[in-house]
Amino acid sequence: MSEARRRLVNGSFDLIAINSPLPDDIGVEFAMEACAETDAGVLLLIKSELYDETYYRVLPSGVILLSKPTNLPMISQNLRALCAMRERLRSLRRHQDTVEERIEEIRLINRAKWLLIECLHMTEPEAHRYITHQAMEQRLGKRQIAENIIRTYQ
Repeated sequence: MSEARRRLVNGSFDLIAINSPLPDDIGVEFAMEACAETDAGVLLLIKSELYDETYYRVLPSGVILLSKPTNLPMISQNLRALCAMRERLRSLRRHQDTVEERIEEIRLINRAKWLLIECLHMTEPEAHRYITHQAMEQRLGKRQIAENIIRTYQ
């Protein structure tokens, strides 16, 4: 388990499969941590007598749990489901990053508008038009124009 923790810190993984118990730990805490701290899909194989107790413990964290003994088709099916979930998570992450970038850009533009309103006594529509016009004139994005305005007037 300690080796797995070190590898997780030093690298990134798409899928993590844990065949519990490990020599130094059962692996349940590690599985939940891996789900919380990474985008990896986590499959935990556990003894059938521990399945019910462990299932409710790991369910909120998104760990896929299989009881042992199991068979190869079941493992394969669950790994494929994890791959599908991983791709969906990647898509959501990309969308979230895009939304966050757009929000940051809007904040910068609004800050630049307020500086124009305060320093050059423009109205909000005038400040907006100014930023848009400068972006077209200089062939730059509104974000870059806003950053230039902020540097100039702050």
